[in-house]
Amino acid sequence: MAVQAGDISVKVLATRYQTITGFGAACCDGAMCPFGNDTQPVKLLYGPTSQIGLNIMRMEISPNFIGDVVVPEWGNWDSPYDWKGSLPSAKIVKQRGGIVFGTPWSPPGEYKTNGTAQGGNADDQGNQRGQLREDCYDKFFPWLNTFLEYMKSNGVEVDAVSIQNEPDWWVNYSGCLYTPQQQLKLVKNYAHMLDREKYNGVRLISAEPLGFDPNYSNMLLRDETARNQIDIIAGHLYGHPPLGNMKEANVLASKYGKEVWMTEHSVTDNINRLPNWHEQLLFAEELNECMLAGCTGYIYWYMRAHWAFVGTGESQYNPGNTKNKLLPRAFVMSHFSKHVTGSTRLGTLSTVATGTNSAFETSAYIKGDSLIVMAIDTTQYAHNLKLKLPYKVKSGTHLLSTGNDALLQESPLEIAEPVSELDVPLPARSLNTYIFILDPESAAISDFILPEDKIQKTYYDLNGRRLETPRGLCIEKWADGFTRKVNFDN
Repeated sequence: MAVQAGDISVKVLATRYQTITGFGAACCDGAMCPFGNDTQPVKLLYGPTSQIGLNIMRMEISPNFIGDVVVPEWGNWDSPYDWKGSLPSAKIVKQRGGIVFGTPWSPPGEYKTNGTAQGGNADDQGNQRGQLREDCYDKFFPWLNTFLEYMKSNGVEVDAVSIQNEPDWWVNYSGCLYTPQQQLKLVKNYAHMLDREKYNGVRLISAEPLGFDPNYSNMLLRDETARNQIDIIAGHLYGHPPLGNMKEANVLASKYGKEVWMTEHSVTDNINRLPNWHEQLLFAEELNECMLAGCTGYIYWYMRAHWAFVGTGESQYNPGNTKNKLLPRAFVMSHFSKHVTGSTRLGTLSTVATGTNSAFETSAYIKGDSLIVMAIDTTQYAHNLKLKLPYKVKSGTHLLSTGNDALLQESPLEIAEPVSELDVPLPARSLNTYIFILDPESAAISDFILPEDKIQKTYYDLNGRRLETPRGLCIEKWADGFTRKVNFDN
């Protein structure tokens, strides 16, 4: 391996940041239609034993009530959608320990100013903006309860519901506009009508603005009544990279202990072809930057599309787009979803030597007895990566992706004795996950762990969800940030 002159150095700090709930995608393809009885995409993508390890699924809360209805033709906004389409996939995700949440693109048309689920930005609507009528604010959360009841009665306990998909984007498809002030009024005065007790403590997600506009979440969080109703703030990344608006929104969210989810984005330069490897690395960089911005949940757009995780079989995008086969982007996601889920992010400092000419990104995490370092380099040069860790490690594994034909290679990292400083390879144009096993006998770890009777502990399942009562194999997190796996069945 030819290494360009100059090293890249990464110092991993002991400073703790957010705990990562997980990663996922939307259960839809082609004009937002759900898969129906085709559950192969979620079988390929979800669960700890899958190759990819997703654990969050997003579905549409269609603007209808419980009833035996059929999916309308795309654009027939006066006909209700079908809640049944996502049920088969949602059941599998839940069976595999995952999280299912719903997002409305529009409340029922009869609740809106334009009388239809359509957003209003169309000739046949006379440019009448579709908004929730104020005299129907008191109907909104009872309507969400009907969705939760339908899902529960059909075997799916929904974990969270959102206020609205892209409340700041005026569309000619299903949509509803809210200003930050309107969302505040809705949540502050009516969110108590969401029946959390009946529906397994269902969590409430803020509206999901197009570019993660922090005005939407900040206005909620500055109001104590509204803040107490919101569990997760959310948004999308269209036109606004993670280290901009989302990072800004995280300031108040982290102050008040709220999760931050990126709930929709599709990263590609051209959806009219299969992405090249450089574009896959750009996706890896977005995942990494979301973590650096304080994100606790990352949910991609369609899970099945030729530019997503599972192939569609559309002939114009072949070869390489075989229906219901994993695509390269899924393996890029797996670096994060298989290993970062349930971890706590650590601080990092990186130094690129003069003349190295490297576009380099990194992040680090601790989970149980593992310390994880991610490294992404998009250039044509290989480098020597010098790591300085906050604790000694006794062994390690290198997971490497270097192209569409080399999607996931695994090799051991030879460590003769416990060390806190070591060199590892950083190949050209590569995505790397270095997983180290902590040495429990080292002074660094011994100093870090306090006596168990001197520290407060909280517990999470392996998907990062907090448990009131620990059970089975779960993650124990101490107040000073230390985490480890504990099995309460033993």
